[in-house]
Amino acid sequence: MFRPFGITQGQFSLMMALNRADPPTIGEVAAFLAMDRTTLTAALKPLARRKLVTVATDLKDTRARRLSLTAVGRSLLSDALPVWRAEHDAVDKLLLKVEGGLELEALRDGIGLLGQADRAPLESSDKGD
Repeated sequence: MFRPFGITQGQFSLMMALNRADPPTIGEVAAFLAMDRTTLTAALKPLARRKLVTVATDLKDTRARRLSLTAVGRSLLSDALPVWRAEHDAVDKLLLKVEGGLELEALRDGIGLLGQADRAPLESSDKGD
């Protein structure tokens, strides 16, 4: 769906995460998207080359980098957003056609809980196995 815009679903999600008033740090975005900082840095490179995002040194902490959308990036995101919404509306309609229907809000809440699940390693049982 994003091919006409020259971006991937992941790049769209990344740009949405940067669409805020105050530019977030790489660490903040990595945590928000549940990504490794190295993976996020690699994902930013094609967007930066296309001048859709900027990576700038934080003025208060020169070790930190702040991420922001450029005017071109905001424009592309604005153009792509209606396509994303239309696709999600189509998915909602398909889910409602499932026999017995689905409680979409309950489904969304459940998915949200999965995203927040503690990723602590499972403890092994002491059953002498």
